[in-house]
Amino acid sequence: MAAEPAPDILDAFEAAKGFMPVKEGLALYAAAAEAAALGLPLLEVGTYCGRSTILLADAARAAGVSVITVDHHRGSEEQQPGWDYHDPDTVDPSIGRMDTLPTFRRTLHRAGLEDHVIAVVGRSPQVAALWNTPLALVFIDGGHTDEHAGADYEGWAPHVAEGGLLVIHDVFPDPVDEWTGQAPYRIYLRALASGAFTEISATDSLRVLRRTGAVTPGRG
Repeated sequence: MAAEPAPDILDAFEAAKGFMPVKEGLALYAAAAEAAALGLPLLEVGTYCGRSTILLADAARAAGVSVITVDHHRGSEEQQPGWDYHDPDTVDPSIGRMDTLPTFRRTLHRAGLEDHVIAVVGRSPQVAALWNTPLALVFIDGGHTDEHAGADYEGWAPHVAEGGLLVIHDVFPDPVDEWTGQAPYRIYLRALASGAFTEISATDSLRVLRRTGAVTPGRG
């Protein structure tokens, strides 16, 4: 039976700002709980306000590992003023730009999970270029352009440990169903075509792949 979060964690997840539906959240939690058993950290690309971080952190806490979550906290392209997913409450009025970091910190505090999360404020490719620690799970949920999604995949997929999991959100095979472009779908296809990853589950737009082969950095 797949692991599930406790009711208070699920309540915190549903109360947090963000876009991930509960069904996908439960699938993410199950993947995180499985991967955390490897005894290695979990990493998330695209923190936003911490909705999915709650689930990753609770699974990590149970296994005695940590979650690293990477975001510049200025919002991805679809969250800027004028877009459907823009939330004016996330704008810093002193500079007129998005800043989701304060909301994220409040989210973790309310959920009692601050001690289990390492927040890295920066752009994903820059952080990935300096990274050298194997990861049990990489969850890609950052920018939805080919440039950003592609860089996230190229930067972080090589760090997934053998037997670890690569999780990709907002995978829409049918262009009719997409809402921000099909870049996540294209990196999902790249992962499968690389021969390094094998799909183990699909829950709506969430795909979970296991690393089963060698990853060639910058290729696939």
